[in-house]
Amino acid sequence: MSTAMNFGTKSFQPRPPEKGSFPLDHFGECKSFKEKFMKCLHDNYFENALCRNESKEYLECRMERKLMLQEPLEKLGFGDLIGGKSEAKK
Repeated sequence: MSTAMNFGTKSFQPRPPEKGSFPLDHFGECKSFKEKFMKCLHDNYFENALCRNESKEYLECRMERKLMLQEPLEKLGFGDLIGGKSEAKK
């Protein structure tokens, strides 16, 4: 009797997810943007709508440094922030 489990001849080919997973910032290239965003969240009782500019800047940093896939800001929900205007009040 064989102890190996044979479930067929298909081989598993792992694929990375399209969204939601990206490389860690091992060299801290965007650390200051992340810290600014986290401070904003803390200062605003984790009301993320008040920190959209910081979130946009952090994601722009990650895209510029190839730490995540380049996406149009409009597609990421920041279309209203392009050009420096924001509806969130501080």
